[in-house]
Amino acid sequence: MSASFIVFGSMAILILLIGAFVCFLLWKRRVVHRNTILEADFSRDYEEHLPEDRIGRILMRGAPVLRDVVEGLRMAAEDSKVTLLVAKVGGSGMKMARVQEIRDAVTRFRSKGKKAIAYAESFGEFGPGSTLYYLATAFDRIYVQPSGNVGLTGLGMKTPFLRELVEKLGIEPQLGARKEYKSAAYTLTKSEYTEPHREADKAVLDSLLSQIVEGIARSRGLSPEKLMSLLDLGPFTAKQALQQGLVDGLAYRDEVRAGAEKDAGKGSRFLSLPEYLKRKRRRSTGKKKVAIIYGIGRIALGKSRSTPFGRFVMGSDTISAAFRSAAKDKSVKAIVFRIDSPGGSYVASDAIWRETICAKNGGKPVIASMSDVAGSGGYFVAMACDRIIAHPGTITGSIGVVSGKMVTSEFWNKVGIHWGALYTNRNADFWSNTTCYSEEQRKLMESWLEEIYNDFVQKAAEGRKMDIESMELAAKGRIWTGRDAMERGLVDELGGLDEAIRAAKAAANIPEEERVGLKTYPLKRSLLKRLTGSDRGDTHFPGLELLQELQGVLESELFLQSEVLLVRSPIIGT
Repeated sequence: MSASFIVFGSMAILILLIGAFVCFLLWKRRVVHRNTILEADFSRDYEEHLPEDRIGRILMRGAPVLRDVVEGLRMAAEDSKVTLLVAKVGGSGMKMARVQEIRDAVTRFRSKGKKAIAYAESFGEFGPGSTLYYLATAFDRIYVQPSGNVGLTGLGMKTPFLRELVEKLGIEPQLGARKEYKSAAYTLTKSEYTEPHREADKAVLDSLLSQIVEGIARSRGLSPEKLMSLLDLGPFTAKQALQQGLVDGLAYRDEVRAGAEKDAGKGSRFLSLPEYLKRKRRRSTGKKKVAIIYGIGRIALGKSRSTPFGRFVMGSDTISAAFRSAAKDKSVKAIVFRIDSPGGSYVASDAIWRETICAKNGGKPVIASMSDVAGSGGYFVAMACDRIIAHPGTITGSIGVVSGKMVTSEFWNKVGIHWGALYTNRNADFWSNTTCYSEEQRKLMESWLEEIYNDFVQKAAEGRKMDIESMELAAKGRIWTGRDAMERGLVDELGGLDEAIRAAKAAANIPEEERVGLKTYPLKRSLLKRLTGSDRGDTHFPGLELLQELQGVLESELFLQSEVLLVRSPIIGT
């Protein structure tokens, strides 16, 4: 046997051994061991969906997604290797509907006979913590750091009224709204609450508080009356919270983890929820798919995008294209439209509304799933769907419109700027912020608002299969919680994204036990397409497009910041 053959054989064996070792390490990284303690962090907020535009990818890279949290808890509930859940809570600005989405997922985890433990450094550090504590009460046991507190004090809402300020600045609001509950313009035109404004906001607060009280009381074994009395006594130090039975112990993070290991037994080990998802998630093999289209942020014409200041814009072009793509896909049997939007452009909302109808006419059931907010334009895009599902704490409704302009001529005079103007026609100054509406223009604006409002109400009544009179009672620009909206026929069912997916399967005649794939829209573009724009069918210059995106998001942010001050087009927003 030659020396070269021996060397070659030795190298081949060494390569095989190295390959086998690497495969072992990769396999080991994908293993979920027996007696695993799942560890989650619910002390931060979770986005509904990550944007695909360049700015969004830069700002939101690695941000957790709500759907991943819910899916991870669902998988862990069915996984015999996961014994226990430990989660950090408190400290986030998570809104009510997202809290309820996670709370329901934790409840489902516990329904499989598994324990769940929550701990917090504090439920609001010298600040409100009622919603944070509400989330924690979904767990079997609650611990708080000895130096922490439980800010269980109820809910509050503040509204700034800027009428005196704009008058001092020399700015005149010329705004119109439909109808009396449409409060978007009141911050500029009033000095205090109108009765309809106060009535609607107070009803929302009362509804949200009752949901919190019912959930906490049921979970902690307290009567609602006892809990209401505690709300009047709060906030509480950690020791006081323990004495009142609001928490089960005072402990630091290391002590909670040590107790969890003891509960789980010998051989237990911790695994983070994101890492668990990496190890367990598999590519869906289901031939039938349910599309999930995410509509997030203020509604506007053009593409969906995110702003440098962390806001999202739901672009009618992007969402419309998503509906058309899902409708054409033969593997997609139903569509879930996940909405988190306070409203926006009437024209853009109407374009998206039409696409939901086209998808339905093409044989695809469309289910609306409302997140934190689906008000005004956010309700407009949902109202034609086959079924609407909202969380009890979703803010929805606000069927109305506001538009107009802020006349700034006196302000400019005060700072020494005088505008010269030339116009070709009688109404060419209709959009100008330096001239007041003429009587004729005011009538035109009012008739415009009336037409938009009537269109909104009529389409809502048709979509919800209600008569105009009944819909009018629920409209008038008034906001509702999801629970109150269901009582008035604006919503069909209370629940989250899981309930919407089940409803979509049922509408598509897919058996509940049959697994389906989930296809998320807007679709992610490949790296090659992002660089070349080959999916656009036009000549593409990446640097130019990036500059255009930067310009677009900056303009969007400027509009968002000044939307109240410079209302030019009809806004169907809360």
